[in-house]
Amino acid sequence: MDTQAGPPREMLASGRLRWLFVAAILTGSFLLFLVQPMIARMALPRIGGAPAVWNSAMLVYQALLLAGYAYAHWLGRFRLRVQALVHVGVLAVAALQLPIGLIATELPGSIDPALWVPWLLCASIGPLFFAISAQAPLLQRWYAAASGGRDPYALYAASNIGSFGGLIAYPLLVEPGLALHGQSWLWTAGYALVAVLVAGCGLLLPTNSGDAVPELAHSVRPTPGRVAWWIALALVPSGLMLATTTFLTTDIVAVPLLWVLPLGLYLLSFSLAFREGSALPDLLAKFVPVMLLLFGATLIAGHQQFAYLNAAIGLLLLFMVSVALHARMYALRPAPDRLTGFYLAMAFGGALGGVFSALVAPLVFDWTYEYPLLILAAGLLVPQSFLFPALERFWRGSRAAQRGRTVLMIVVVVGLVALGFWNPGRLFGSFSEQMAFVAVAAVGLVAVGRRAPFMVALAGALFIFGGQRAIDMSLSGARIRSYFGVYTVTDQDGERRLAHGTTVHGLQLLGARERMPTTYYVPGSGVGQAMEALPSLYGPRARVGVVGLGTGTLACYARPGQQWRFFEIDPAVVRIARERFTFLARCLPDPTVLLGDARLQIDHMPAASLDLLALDAFSSDAVPMHLMTAEAFASYGRVLAPNGLLLVHISNRFLALTPVVAAAAERGGWHAARMIYQPSALEKQDEASTSDWIALSHDPAKLAALTGTGHGWRPLVARRGFAGWTDDYASIVPVLRGTGGGASDDD
Repeated sequence: MDTQAGPPREMLASGRLRWLFVAAILTGSFLLFLVQPMIARMALPRIGGAPAVWNSAMLVYQALLLAGYAYAHWLGRFRLRVQALVHVGVLAVAALQLPIGLIATELPGSIDPALWVPWLLCASIGPLFFAISAQAPLLQRWYAAASGGRDPYALYAASNIGSFGGLIAYPLLVEPGLALHGQSWLWTAGYALVAVLVAGCGLLLPTNSGDAVPELAHSVRPTPGRVAWWIALALVPSGLMLATTTFLTTDIVAVPLLWVLPLGLYLLSFSLAFREGSALPDLLAKFVPVMLLLFGATLIAGHQQFAYLNAAIGLLLLFMVSVALHARMYALRPAPDRLTGFYLAMAFGGALGGVFSALVAPLVFDWTYEYPLLILAAGLLVPQSFLFPALERFWRGSRAAQRGRTVLMIVVVVGLVALGFWNPGRLFGSFSEQMAFVAVAAVGLVAVGRRAPFMVALAGALFIFGGQRAIDMSLSGARIRSYFGVYTVTDQDGERRLAHGTTVHGLQLLGARERMPTTYYVPGSGVGQAMEALPSLYGPRARVGVVGLGTGTLACYARPGQQWRFFEIDPAVVRIARERFTFLARCLPDPTVLLGDARLQIDHMPAASLDLLALDAFSSDAVPMHLMTAEAFASYGRVLAPNGLLLVHISNRFLALTPVVAAAAERGGWHAARMIYQPSALEKQDEASTSDWIALSHDPAKLAALTGTGHGWRPLVARRGFAGWTDDYASIVPVLRGTGGGASDDD
């Protein structure tokens, strides 16, 4: 007998009111993933834009999601209407933090950013994120109760579609169209809408039932092993999503906005996997192991000439693995009365994956080893079936026969790896790595469907095709990893290079020419001309500031009597400059190095305390947007003498930054000129690089004294219609090279 009071179940089951639950879940998820890039953008002036910053933010979001799911699970012990009242109350209390924004605090120089950044984000959006994150499992439980026990898991697809929409909407629509202040109020309005929708869902709940779905109230409690499976199946895609983000932006290509794609594909995988009657598990059981074997190893080989292809392969691999593991998780889902516990386990696994990739890996590894490790973990978990009937027949037989074939396959793989590693008698010629990989992959394809030999083949492929070189470089001490990235120092052909990800950040000629400036900083470059002109421009006691230490190359322009100071956010870079390169030791043995974010350091300096400031603070090809806003240029103008010079390095493979600087110059009353330095063939032999520098000054006579010599300088022209960047508004979309925003190589 139905003793429940409230709206007729037939009304909801017919779909006339189901839209309310869908709308509430979709809108809440949209806001969750709209706030993630939004709050990261708000935090840029304080924490910078390194890939690790985004990973720290993702870790915070996963931890808050876990807390929200735990709260939803705990709330399930109460009557449905009590749940609704409590949750609406939580939404109301969290609303006291509106409008959304960062708390007023600064990055302490003495605290590790890996700890401080999560604290800042939690304190700024924690209650709001917690309140909204709980409603996906909570509203699904309510829907199951109000609909008479209909399967609520399909609503999770709406949740992830909303999440994907919020994630994509921010860089493409919200950030280009609204300043941060407007974004904050847009999110506030969305929060109010969510609260109204949740309250409306609460009114649909039965009033006299203590249990959501009576007919399923006594479903079997999941075993600890089943819960562990849920956690593992959630951990690997989550960790792989962050590892893919770090790996692509560090070792493949540092394209701006690239971090959106791994997260977006990760979210879409839920929408495809959480579907009743889907044929995906059987389909992916054939193809995902093959993808792991062939392309997991290909990626870590890190061939830069195929950077974009490798990035596409990495994203496809992440998507297929995520769909396969999430589909397996959906197949193992419990009855609706255990729904919140299922989502709690899933959130816990996701948070563990985030902890591994965002916190543990940067501390333990000197390279992105988390990526191949998670590829191996995916190989352990992904469903497998034989590729062809003939292979299935090959593996048939008694257990002893199967074990014999397994041992044989393992021995063959180990032997092939050894041959490829040592290449005795040049058995594989000059292509030992490639030939050994092809042979190991062929054996692995035969082994698909048998976990043990497949895993050995996968590990062998990863080792022989990239892993071996990574391990060798780690053992040689050439790599250093910090919160801000992976740095590699290599010696070759009489020179020493520093690379941050895929970008060379300094090069020193060894031997007699070790004091010679190279790459972007040669005497003929914009900054080189400015440094050599310092005595004539400002006398023998010129005061110089450099944002971004790198290898310390610019120190070799220093002369006795001058005062130099460097601004560097990463202590690892300071150690590299002091211990691995000799620019500082030979040219400026005891420099002043101010650790911390350069903009904050400059804000604390006295006015008119520098004559020349060189801005060269790019990590890989990422751009610290907070150093390029109108407010930042106002800080530079304050710290410079009235006739001081500002040199801005804008060489970048992906962004045309000239309009950004031109707009800031126009707004701040700067006079500006630009120089694109093209070295001659002879200069390239001394490792001179093409570079793009802009010189600015509030004193036109001082700027003319530098640029009026005719050495490649030309007036800086602003782009019509481009407003520039401010702390409240900045979008990289209009300045992406090759986009419809109009950016070109001439900008």
